Amino acid sequence: MINGFKQYLEEQSSVGYLVFGRFNPPTTGHEKLLDKLAKTAKGKDYFVFTSQSSDAKKNPLDYQTKVKFMRKMFPKHARNIIMDSSIKVVLDAVMHIQKKGYKNLVMVVGSDRVQQFNDLLKKYNGVDSKHGKYEFDTIKVVSAGARDPDSDDVSGMSASKQRENAKNNDFRKFAMGLPKGVTDSLAKDLFNAVRRGMKLNENRSFAQHVMLAPVSKTRESYVSGELFSIGSPVRLKESTEVGTVQHRGSNYLIVEFKEGKKRVWLDSVEEACWPGYTQKGTKMKNGRNVPNCVPTNEEPYTPQDPDIKDKKGSQPATFHRGIKSKSTKSKRDAHFKKMTKRRDDDPSAYKPAPGDKTAKTKESPYTKKFRQMYGEFTSA
Repeated sequence: MINGFKQYLEEQSSVGYLVFGRFNPPTTGHEKLLDKLAKTAKGKDYFVFTSQSSDAKKNPLDYQTKVKFMRKMFPKHARNIIMDSSIKVVLDAVMHIQKKGYKNLVMVVGSDRVQQFNDLLKKYNGVDSKHGKYEFDTIKVVSAGARDPDSDDVSGMSASKQRENAKNNDFRKFAMGLPKGVTDSLAKDLFNAVRRGMKLNENRSFAQHVMLAPVSKTRESYVSGELFSIGSPVRLKESTEVGTVQHRGSNYLIVEFKEGKKRVWLDSVEEACWPGYTQKGTKMKNGRNVPNCVPTNEEPYTPQDPDIKDKKGSQPATFHRGIKSKSTKSKRDAHFKKMTKRRDDDPSAYKPAPGDKTAKTKESPYTKKFRQMYGEFTSA
């Protein structure tokens, strides 16, 4: 029984969370498994263990190669992916967690393996075995909410299905089974690593575009290169963020956004307008709707000073920052309008404006440039 908040914190911090799987090869299903593990841990420590079995049929990736790919494919979980040659089976992983000092255990598994691991872990709790003796106050096995990605059948996006895709030299289907953040280069490296482990030749001639079945105008347009061509602008449907296509994959794109490149699925983006153009509805092109892009004529909005925004012309708020007097702002606005009519090489055009002596202002880059070219000057 928990008697206070301090004890509650101690109980929470004494829980070790883990996943143990074959990950051979790692898939998008495994990404969901690790995300569920992290979510269950709620900021607490969690551990990802993988088996060390290696054979051409079911375990083509050796232990070190597998961990290397996992850390690259699941970067947000990379520090939690354990590499320890002494941990070969799940009971070794459980012993590892007990040695870390955790008193309670939570394991996350695919939905079809909950009962299996629940029975196994509780069977050996407090029992001496060849793996040692572990003894936890509580043991809980939690479902990841999806089928086991290590399942040996080929339904869903299982590791078994990925091995089958590699065996059939079908990179397009193989790429579909990888997390969205995986780069094209990493996907190809993993594909060939799996083929090498299966004693098959590497694929050195990946097709740039795979001929997909012509089931729609959109797909036909993509295959022909009319849709999402290199250098064209696209918009993320989820966030409306616009980027430029850098690479066209079989069913995905590499797009350059402001914060960097991303790999996105074809159905997650749509055509967008080039900078300087605005979309005004859509129009038909080659049998499909495309954005109707027209030149943008409107100037970007500049915030106006609230005290003098009704005066003729533009009164940018940044020009009057730090000045409280409305009359000073009005004189300052008149000064700027007067000075803009003078020549750039006329020193009087750079006279201090009303309010400059009291406001905290920075010397503009234009004034600095003038001083560099013509030296210091004094007002007339």
